[in-house]
Amino acid sequence: MAQKRHKRKKIARKLFTKNRLVILNEDTFEEIFSLRLTLMNVFVVATIGAVLIIFVTSYIIAFTPLREYIPGYASSELKKNATDLALKSDSLQIALNKNEAYIRSIRRILTGDLDYAKLSKDSIIAAGMEIPDGPITASEAEHELRNEVDKEDKYNLFEKATSRTNVVLFAPVKGSVTDKFNARQKHFATDVAVSKNTPIKAVLNGNVIFADWTLSNGNCVIVRHNNGFISVYKHAAQLNVAQGDAVKTGEVVALAGSTGQESTGIHLHFELWKDGYPIDPEQFISFE
Repeated sequence: MAQKRHKRKKIARKLFTKNRLVILNEDTFEEIFSLRLTLMNVFVVATIGAVLIIFVTSYIIAFTPLREYIPGYASSELKKNATDLALKSDSLQIALNKNEAYIRSIRRILTGDLDYAKLSKDSIIAAGMEIPDGPITASEAEHELRNEVDKEDKYNLFEKATSRTNVVLFAPVKGSVTDKFNARQKHFATDVAVSKNTPIKAVLNGNVIFADWTLSNGNCVIVRHNNGFISVYKHAAQLNVAQGDAVKTGEVVALAGSTGQESTGIHLHFELWKDGYPIDPEQFISFE
């Protein structure tokens, strides 16, 4: 115990022993500056200085723009730009997926590679339905509903006649239909026999998305219209439009003639697509 007390006193004596820090002129040994201090004072001052340095550094990192120059820290503007780029990349990915699906649809139009079992449009279903024999009669509930609707329409003074048809399609050509639309046989078009150099016209305003010669269909024109419609004109002898052109209803897009690809004489192979599905053109257009 005495030894420990002696060591403690020795340490305390060293800590609190007064020393003098003197700065002398090297040539004249003149005293320039002197400071009385102890080891305890040096320790306290060093500790306080370290705490102040840590506090100031933390403040700079947390609350001043200087933190942006420290590796590993990003500015708020940089984070905002990164977020915007991430959102844009997601939007571009979605647009890319839509374009790829659209291109696959156009490829199917050109090649005619379509699975009948996957079609669900009204015209396709109608092609495979059988009409029942005999007259079709309405039930009592249907008669009551019709009577109620007739009464409402009879006394409605503000009802106005409105057209139920949103799209009117122009006939691309006039001629004899040689082969009708048949989904079961995967003939998704109407073939119309015409004479040589008969003008082939656009059925609706739109943009030409394909206009070139193909191995299986000869000269082919594909026009994209509004409301999800796409019209296809195959077996043309001459093309009057190019890809990217804007066409109007009734504008000549090609001339009919022999391209060496058809075996049934000069005709127009016309297809009409809606939302990626083929539909019967004769439901909208009278070719004869």
